[in-house]
Amino acid sequence: MKISVCGKGGSGKSTVTTLLAKQAILRDLKALVVDADDSNSGLYQMLGFASPPTPLMELVGGKAGIKEKMGQQSLMTQTRIHTEEIAPDFIRKQNGLMLVGIGKILQALEGCACPMGVLNREFLKKLSLKNGEIAIVDMEAGVEHFGRGIDENIDHVLVVVEPSFDSLNLAGRIKTLAAGMQKRVSAVLNKTPSDEVSRKMKAALAEKGLDIIGTFPSDPQVFEASMAGSVPASGVAFDTAGKVLEQLLAQ
Repeated sequence: MKISVCGKGGSGKSTVTTLLAKQAILRDLKALVVDADDSNSGLYQMLGFASPPTPLMELVGGKAGIKEKMGQQSLMTQTRIHTEEIAPDFIRKQNGLMLVGIGKILQALEGCACPMGVLNREFLKKLSLKNGEIAIVDMEAGVEHFGRGIDENIDHVLVVVEPSFDSLNLAGRIKTLAAGMQKRVSAVLNKTPSDEVSRKMKAALAEKGLDIIGTFPSDPQVFEASMAGSVPASGVAFDTAGKVLEQLLAQ
């Protein structure tokens, strides 16, 4: 299964991605996390790795190389990509947890992230998972990835929604776009401060036709760990991620 974790910037996509991946390992699954957010630079640390992998973008000649090849049928030479075949520099592995990164915007005036989107779409299309493997994609914020066709190769879209007007509205747009691609889509609430706020959010999302499969409350353990660039492997949020993953795997 390939799961896309998407939503508004700052809603907690990377935290939810990390929690889901750690819960997958507890279930004896191999979890490949795909870092497709071109701005967040700390996902590798949240997952427990000492350094990030070399971006896949460098494998095909960097951003300039992608631009030169964008008119071609394929950027990557492989017809199928298996996790064990990815060169060591481009993947991090530890106890069944794996991480690859598409690429980052590192400097001013670098230009748009379109080449990275093209590479991400091709990588997910060619990624061939074996029994016992799942891929969890920490997607870029917003909905542009739908326009680039990246989600064509996703099995389930998971929307992370925080208590804000913009986040609720964006969740509705994601639902519409995902449905237009015949993709399964679910939502999780995140950083909810009270049961009353959760109730109001659920009512608003129900009107948009979104199925809510989990609620992450404001967990002090998560906030404290986030200050150090990590994610706790216990507590309310961690337990909630386990229940969310069970529902995703059952669909």
